[in-house]
Amino acid sequence: MKDQPLPDELAGAPGLGATPLPGGGVRFAVRSRHATRLSVCLFDPRTGRETQRVPMDRDGDLHTAHVPGLGPGARYGLRAHGPWEPGLGHWFDPAKLLVDPYALALDRPFRHDPRLARHGHDTAHLVPRAIVADLPPPVPSAPPRFRPGGLIYELSVRAFTMRHPDVPEAQRGTVAALAHPAILEHLTRLHVSAVELMPITAWIDERHLARLGLTNAWGYNPVVYLAPDPRLCPGGLPELRATVEALHDAGIGVLLDVVFNHTGESDAHGPILSLRGLDNATYYRHDDEDRLINDTGCGNTLACEQPAVRRLVLDAMRHFVRHAGVDGFRFDLAPILGRLPSGFAPDAPLLTEIRSDPVLADRVLIAEPWDIGPGGYNLGRFPAPFLEWNDRFRITVRRFWKGARYELGPLATALAGSSEIFHHTPETLETRTVNFVAAHDGMTLADLVAFSHKHNEANGEANHDGEHDNHSWNHGHEGPTDDPAIRAARAADIRALLGTLFASRGTIMLTAGDEFGRSQAGNNNAYAQDNAITWLDWQNRDRALEAHVADLAGLRARLPLLSDPRFLTGSGDPPDVVWLVPGGRPMTPAEWEGEVADTLAMVLASPEKRVAVLINRSGHAVRFHLPRRQGFAWTRGTSTPARSVRILEDHPIGRRAPTAS
Repeated sequence: MKDQPLPDELAGAPGLGATPLPGGGVRFAVRSRHATRLSVCLFDPRTGRETQRVPMDRDGDLHTAHVPGLGPGARYGLRAHGPWEPGLGHWFDPAKLLVDPYALALDRPFRHDPRLARHGHDTAHLVPRAIVADLPPPVPSAPPRFRPGGLIYELSVRAFTMRHPDVPEAQRGTVAALAHPAILEHLTRLHVSAVELMPITAWIDERHLARLGLTNAWGYNPVVYLAPDPRLCPGGLPELRATVEALHDAGIGVLLDVVFNHTGESDAHGPILSLRGLDNATYYRHDDEDRLINDTGCGNTLACEQPAVRRLVLDAMRHFVRHAGVDGFRFDLAPILGRLPSGFAPDAPLLTEIRSDPVLADRVLIAEPWDIGPGGYNLGRFPAPFLEWNDRFRITVRRFWKGARYELGPLATALAGSSEIFHHTPETLETRTVNFVAAHDGMTLADLVAFSHKHNEANGEANHDGEHDNHSWNHGHEGPTDDPAIRAARAADIRALLGTLFASRGTIMLTAGDEFGRSQAGNNNAYAQDNAITWLDWQNRDRALEAHVADLAGLRARLPLLSDPRFLTGSGDPPDVVWLVPGGRPMTPAEWEGEVADTLAMVLASPEKRVAVLINRSGHAVRFHLPRRQGFAWTRGTSTPARSVRILEDHPIGRRAPTAS
């Protein structure tokens, strides 16, 4: 059963959750294999009191109830009866009000409370009610607005606009704010191909945060997968849909960061909120002694080999494509989706079903290709068309500009699309890399060159949390400084890192605020800082850096040779790439394999165009000698300042030269 396609009774089953019926009333449907009895609890939306408890009929694993007289706007929850045997994987407690895993809307956010985990304690007053929703007509089908090679802009919905002066105060921190003209103008100026929204579905804070006076700022602790969190999207699905339409009208795609690897019900001491109370043994992975497996580091692991879980994941994805029009998904800890009892499998049922589903097959799919389970690092192992976060690019570029030795060959490979990772067969023509230097987790770009060590003291874990080795540096002073020489050196390094990113082949990703110098004071794990540490400071942003990034983005958008995901071969007439030393001759094998060098030229060519990427890590300016062709000249000169990246293109002599970076 675990290794087979979805059974017909799941693949073609009527909609789960709460469905308003054309003839009146609401049909409720939920799956549980091990519950002995389920019921639907209805609540008065004004007083919050329970008004009716309706037993559900059972047909195999499917529990259903038809309640006449109800319609959209009704509030409800679920209760499940069954054995209380945590040692055997069963956590049934009818005192717990459970949120429908197919809930489309909630009347309030989740709030952690110790009583949510206490057996026999009624939690009806602690848990959000699901709201019966009447879905709008599906969004007209259209190809994704994003194509490989574009610029992905990763953002936290709340942090992105909480301090934006042009966004109305009541709208700040919400999905709707992303449709504001000032935001659209900023994204357009950066030539953003798609925004990637960090998780927006309803989540709960980790239980240790309350005693520290902190709250979750990122949303990577979901409880349900179809309902937008009321804090981020108070207008629910219509708000998301309207924002997606506004972004599409501006030519920008929308990707959702989704967490189909664990839930906020956490470990054996966590709350009972939804899946755990409905059928813990089915929805979560367990070891041979029925203990929760923790391949995520978050206390539990979704059993993505189980048909009911696969159906839930597929339905959640279809929901946001059909009814909000999103262009694709980024999968947090994506190996979980392909985990079987034997380990990660690229052809696991869920990964295969996503790729073959008629609604999902053409969507943008991006894997974070690692988790903390056995064999959890799987960069390059996901099946096409999955793109993959490429952390080797991140490490290589950071180490090069920090000053590591023996990095010239790996740097060239990273610039060219990481063929050693993604070029599996001669038939593989394009890279599936997503190149990035900084992301939401880890040092910000500005902090990367200002802090040699992480500073996570504000997280309340004695600075033990977060990645320890960031390949960061500080130019002789830890943190902010007024020293003009140090500030200038840091500014140069930031531009060099950005230049390397924007000059790399394949898809690239920039995290919101890195284009204007955002800092988190050295905190590289700011998931619990829903405050000024993560909120972007739009008033005091580095506008010169922002303009520089806009120029880089414009150059990349205008020059397809930079972003083209096709692998380079070094052949053709002219060759699609040559690698040169500053004197203009090709790199020799001995130079590739010898002591590290500080300079490199990558010259890309097509019959119509040539582009040169000049890299100078040394402490002085270097003049590069580039090949010439009759009737053409390179933009500006080829002298490259110390610690910099320059991107040049050739143009017909006599015509006005384009702007070069």
